[in-house]
Amino acid sequence: MIRVNGQPSAVAPGDTVAAVVATLGVVPGAPGVAVAVNGEVVPRGVWEEWVVPDEALVEVLTAMQGG
Repeated sequence: MIRVNGQPSAVAPGDTVAAVVATLGVVPGAPGVAVAVNGEVVPRGVWEEWVVPDEALVEVLTAMQGG
């Protein structure tokens, strides 16, 4: 099972980071989006190629303006 933002997800092992981001409704090219897989930051340029392994912990963060 792959966990996304701390929750069990329907993401399948072998899906790409770009696919994970899309399942959250986040536009992959949107500014202020960062992704880490098992604690390693995934550069935006490799989201289409980076395969998410089984049992991965994926964090998708979006920057928000405000205080």
